[in-house]
Amino acid sequence: MAQNDQILIDRLCSGDQTAFYDLVGRYKKKIYHLAYDITGDHHEAEDISQEVFMKVYRALKTFRRDAKMSSWLHQITVNASIDSLRRKSAKPAKSMGKFDNVVAQENIIASSTQNYDPVQSTESIQIQNRISLALQKISPKERIVFVLCHYNGLKLNETAEILNVTIGTVKSLLFRAIRKLRKELSPFLNDYRMEIPHE
Repeated sequence: MAQNDQILIDRLCSGDQTAFYDLVGRYKKKIYHLAYDITGDHHEAEDISQEVFMKVYRALKTFRRDAKMSSWLHQITVNASIDSLRRKSAKPAKSMGKFDNVVAQENIIASSTQNYDPVQSTESIQIQNRISLALQKISPKERIVFVLCHYNGLKLNETAEILNVTIGTVKSLLFRAIRKLRKELSPFLNDYRMEIPHE
């Protein structure tokens, strides 16, 4: 992926008009899922995804060839999601609606590499819904760190760089997030393990 990203970056920086569409195709799902996991809102996540790629398109000329594309996109998405949360801070939190449940179901089924099992799929959907609701009950900073580390597989130093904070701050936020989520999910997820990743 890193090598493919470098080829894509070279194409973007050289003015290849089709490279931007390839960038969108490669990252649109990741951007959407990151925004959704942070905001908990399907429509906000869609709007944020469009906003992110608009910002990327406008800023392509300033992108450094030696920079990491995925980190840059993560940073833009996180900042756009934070702005969205701030705009909605005065409004009551929304629970997952029917449409969001459908999205969660599609995501789980699409990501499955095994034969479809209706019972297992239903359980997975219920677990994912509980996790999504629990994520909305912790602070935005804790949620963002948890999502970056656990859902996106970033290391502590990568997360710290994206958020422009120290590794110690990331560790502290992640520890608090995991503690709160374990407490919130303990009646439902006895075997669900959440570990703190390496630096």
